[in-house]
Amino acid sequence: MSTLLVLGSKPDPSLPPGDSFDDVACANASGYSAARHSLPVPAITAMSVILTSGIGSGRQSLMALHGLQTDTLYLVPRFDKPEKLVKRLKKLPVTLRCTPAFFRFRLRLEKYHWNRFLAPDAAYFQDMIGTLCRHDSQIMDRVLEKKPSTGVITLMIGMSQGQYDRFIMSGFDFQLTHAYAENPEIRQRGSTASRHTPTDLQVLRRLADIHGNIFTTEAAVNEQAGIPLL
Repeated sequence: MSTLLVLGSKPDPSLPPGDSFDDVACANASGYSAARHSLPVPAITAMSVILTSGIGSGRQSLMALHGLQTDTLYLVPRFDKPEKLVKRLKKLPVTLRCTPAFFRFRLRLEKYHWNRFLAPDAAYFQDMIGTLCRHDSQIMDRVLEKKPSTGVITLMIGMSQGQYDRFIMSGFDFQLTHAYAENPEIRQRGSTASRHTPTDLQVLRRLADIHGNIFTTEAAVNEQAGIPLL
């Protein structure tokens, strides 16, 4: 049985024994936690384009990634709805900072290394979610309103590879907290709650029901999403 450890970026992850998984997958800057806890170099890392958009939490994440590496890096785009030309022009500076070319440039400034860089479009990820969730209409409607977090997308990337039989989620708590710094979005919003949580919970429950091969070491994931504790 081949097992993938999917590591989120939350503080003090409850890690499983080293002999209970074969590879590691990271989300955004959770490679920081992987390195800090002497885990193997991630086989898969998924990062949101938000990291280079200019927001404070993105800058924190980029700093935490300094000098780290992964085998395959997936760039996860926005799932934006079509907008009028005027709005698109106003957002042009941010849009340019979220392109694959700028993202690669920015990561190279942090001396972050990868062997493969993949930047599929939003339709690729939406199709992946639809396939894994058996095209559940309620879930797909929810995804169009707010996409899953990068952590849950990382899990689904691993599931779509076809080479792992079991998945372990560690370092998840559905909050905005990070292992490497205080997320400035917490003060800005006055809350630690992540806006991705409703989508994440709905997707995780569906994945668990269908596939039955997802486990967690985190009480929050067990209690809120119903994922069995390892």
